[in-house]
This record gives sequence, C-alpha cells and structure tokens, in this order.
Amino acid sequence: MYFPVYRPRRFRRTENLRRMVRETRLSVDHLVYPLFVMPGKGVKNPVQSMPGVFQLSVDHLLEEVRSVVEHNIPGIILFGLPEKKDEHGSEAYADKGPVQQAIRKIKDKWPDLTVITDVCLCEYTSHGHCGILRGDEVQNDATLEILARVALSHAKAGADIIAPSDMMDGRVGAIRESLDENGFEQTAILAYSAKYCSGFYGPFREAADSAPQFGDRRAYQMDVANSEEALREVALDVEEGADMVMVKPALSYLDIIRRVRDEFDRPVAAYSVSGEYAMIKAAAANGWIDGDRVMMEVLTSIVRAGADMILTYFAKDAAALLQNGYR
Repeated sequence: MYFPVYRPRRFRRTENLRRMVRETRLSVDHLVYPLFVMPGKGVKNPVQSMPGVFQLSVDHLLEEVRSVVEHNIPGIILFGLPEKKDEHGSEAYADKGPVQQAIRKIKDKWPDLTVITDVCLCEYTSHGHCGILRGDEVQNDATLEILARVALSHAKAGADIIAPSDMMDGRVGAIRESLDENGFEQTAILAYSAKYCSGFYGPFREAADSAPQFGDRRAYQMDVANSEEALREVALDVEEGADMVMVKPALSYLDIIRRVRDEFDRPVAAYSVSGEYAMIKAAAANGWIDGDRVMMEVLTSIVRAGADMILTYFAKDAAALLQNGYR
C-alpha cells in the first residue's frame, strides 16, 4: 500500500481517533509500589536522591500503604532495613524483623493487597554483599539455605509473592522446596531472573543502606553486555519453579524484556529502578523535561516491550494521572 492510498496520519488527527487505534495501554493494574521499612516508631527518613521516597517505620509505612490502596494499585514490594547487621544477615529472617511485622499488619488491614517481599541479604549483611562470604568471595551454595529461611519467614508472616533478587544459582529451587515442604504451596515466586550489574542502582543503595563494603557485584549479577545469558537465566528459574520472572533494570533493557516475553510462557515483570526515577525527577526539577509526560512515556515503553507488571517508584504518581483520565 503506497501514498496517497494509505495515509497513516488519518488516525492521528484527533485524540479519540488516537485512542481507538492505540496499541499499548498503560493501566494502574500494571503497577507495583516499592517501600522501605525499618525498625522503630515515627521514622520517616527522606531518601535524598529519590524525591518522594522514604525509609519508614511500620506506623508510617501503613499510612503509605493506605495511600497505595486509595490509588487502587494492586501490589507493593517490601525492602527491609535491619536494626543491626552481621556477616550472615540473620536479621533477614527474624520473626520480629521490620518486613515480617509490616506484612502482618498490612495483611490485617488490607488482606486483598498483594504483598511481594524482596529476598536478598545485602541490606542485612555487615559487608553489604548478597550472600555468605569466604574471604572476599560470595559462597553460592552456603547462601541458599539462608535465602530459603528468609523466604519462609516472609511466607509465614503472610506474603503473597517471594521475590529473590540475590542472583545466586539455584535459589529459586531451594526456596520453592522450602515453601512446599512447610505448606506454602500457594505462595508464588517472582524471580529476579535477568538482574544486571547496573550503574542505575545507586540511589537504591542509599534507600536500602546496601552498598557493598568492598568490591562490587559483578561476580553474581549479569554483565550488561549480555542478552543470550538472560534467556538462560530465565530458563533455569522457570525450570526451578519460578511463577513469574523479572528483568532489572527496565529502561536500558527493553530488548531483554521483549525477548523474554517472546520466549517464555510466564508473566514478565520489569523493575524501573531508582536511577531511572532519580534522573527523571532531577531533570523535571530543573525544568529540562515535562516530568509527568516522560514518566508516562517510559512506563508505556516498558509495557510495549512486553512487561505485565512494573515495579516503579512512580506508581502513585502514574496511578493518579491515569485515574484522572491521562491519555
């Protein structure tokens, strides 16, 4: 079909025409809101690099969750900050840890809200790495038992979905086995399957107090140059029992989201990470971009690439715009 018989601009003339032929539709249903919970009471510490994001004690966390529910956002993901850290991250599976307490209180007030919990040790270890160390090396197999113990503590508290983000080989299978053996067959696993060793995580490390005390995480997180490896990682997690898989970060890895969507019959999540959020917020604050427009463009691009679910610090802002008829 050639001009002038076919003119693509015919369906761009009015907003209603554009709405009728729009291929990708961003919805509140796509959104999951990350929250950082810590010990204490009356604590609401702003994260300087992430405007609008806070470290929250459970009482203030519940206020934030109420806002999430009012925005009709279907789910949250919890990250914990411990009262104390040690070499093995033992606070991560404490029955009275901030994440465990938060889950119970949230489920008591809003039983239908989907509660996802991040399972990793970097926030809880004194060295800031995602597993048990021998010398300066993270020990993969020794870490699996602890990750499974953390996941079980979250499930016992009432979490709906366990999301291991550590990138240890075999952790999905270890967690699935532990959950099933203890009667939590219905608790789902969202695996951080293709998690890249990205420079976009900087602000998160402030929010979660999780920067490594030495070295970096290149020995267990993925090389940013690789895509075939991502498919192998996803395949392994699916074989081990992952119910959903994730690509992290999102914006620089839209090609990976698309490939995973095309290759695997599982729901696909994408994490629009702290650095993506911080860049847009900073540029908008300086008047260089229209922050709302760019936010919605980025989130739409993630859905267009194939994501069924987006973990994003923009969740409440985006939900408010969508509920007010944003197109």
